[in-house]
Amino acid sequence: MITALRAVCGWKPVRPFSLVAASVLLMPVGCTTPERAQSAMAPPAVPVSTGIAVEETVPIEIQSVGTVEPFMAVEVKPQIGGQLLSARFVEGADVSKGALLFEIDPRTYRAALRQAEAAVAKDLAQLNQAEANLARDRAQLKNAEADAARYAELGKRGVAPRMQTEQTRTAAEMAAESVRADEAAIVSARAALESDRAAVERAKLDLGYCEIRTPISGRTGNRLVHPGNVVKANDTTLIVINQIVPIFVAFGVPERQLDIIAAKNAARRLPVRASFEDADKIVHGTLTVIDNKVDPATGMIRLKAAFNNDERLLWPGRFVNVVLTLDTQKATVVPAEAIQAGQQGPFVYIVKQDQSVEPRPVTAGRGAGSKVIIEKGVAPGETVVTDGQSRLYPGAHIQAASAPKAGGQAR
Repeated sequence: MITALRAVCGWKPVRPFSLVAASVLLMPVGCTTPERAQSAMAPPAVPVSTGIAVEETVPIEIQSVGTVEPFMAVEVKPQIGGQLLSARFVEGADVSKGALLFEIDPRTYRAALRQAEAAVAKDLAQLNQAEANLARDRAQLKNAEADAARYAELGKRGVAPRMQTEQTRTAAEMAAESVRADEAAIVSARAALESDRAAVERAKLDLGYCEIRTPISGRTGNRLVHPGNVVKANDTTLIVINQIVPIFVAFGVPERQLDIIAAKNAARRLPVRASFEDADKIVHGTLTVIDNKVDPATGMIRLKAAFNNDERLLWPGRFVNVVLTLDTQKATVVPAEAIQAGQQGPFVYIVKQDQSVEPRPVTAGRGAGSKVIIEKGVAPGETVVTDGQSRLYPGAHIQAASAPKAGGQAR
């Protein structure tokens, strides 16, 4: 037995002693081969999740925060003064253009209309009288001119006395002046008639304004004035109506992006999507307005996108996340979880053929959904670690939780 131990372990006794003593000495020491020693020293593989860098067609997008604005907003104010008799709408309900909202006491305006109509009737009577006077005076003028002409001829012959000739000529001139006065009276009567007819139209308008109707289709807000109150013309806002179908979302972008936005928008209508922090629903619209100036205080330019808003998800005054899509491009992408922040900048752990990892600095671009565009540092097809990076170090061996999927992530 001693010989066997000497051959295997290289053990040499110092001096002879009994087999029992030798067995006692050998039990705590044991025997370890070089392979087993190396296996005992190697750290275990680190369980991680991985993903594969792939080349995809990704959209070129601009992200911003926008505010929902009504397509049109109207502050309804009375155009005449008076007492509100009733409100004919439900607060917070949809109304169609021309729907009755409020009624103002119409009695004063009905009386004003009747008075204006009476003035028109009086003007018509005066006009008829002036026209009759004109017809009479024209007939008298014709007769006076005939007498003046006859006596003038007789005066030339010396038959009629000169005084009588003068009298007939004067009578003809007076008749002519009467005709001109009648014509002036007719012009005056017609002007008065037109003025009073305008007063009738105004009285009709005022009477019509007693019924306050919505000028647009939209949604009513809270009633700001209640029936029984006296209102003044163009003074008090009774209610605000917002048109929310369709609807606008206004947002700002840096001025350096103005040129590319204007160029792309001239070629086609740019798609815009809006979403909320507390909801997964996304609504889609198109860019419709590029403001005509850049805000010098912020260096931003204001844009507007129109949305159908058929589901009424967008509400005036609400903040939304806005994404404006300009175009698409080919790019290498990795799961966003693979990007780590280091002292020298962002990096990822690359999985090598022997299942060890190495950190590699990368130039990360913008996000594309749940992925990030890698501008430099990773090639398509390379495997990256997406979870468990905190336990890794250069050269560490890993064990993927499951087989990685192209462009995705393995758990």
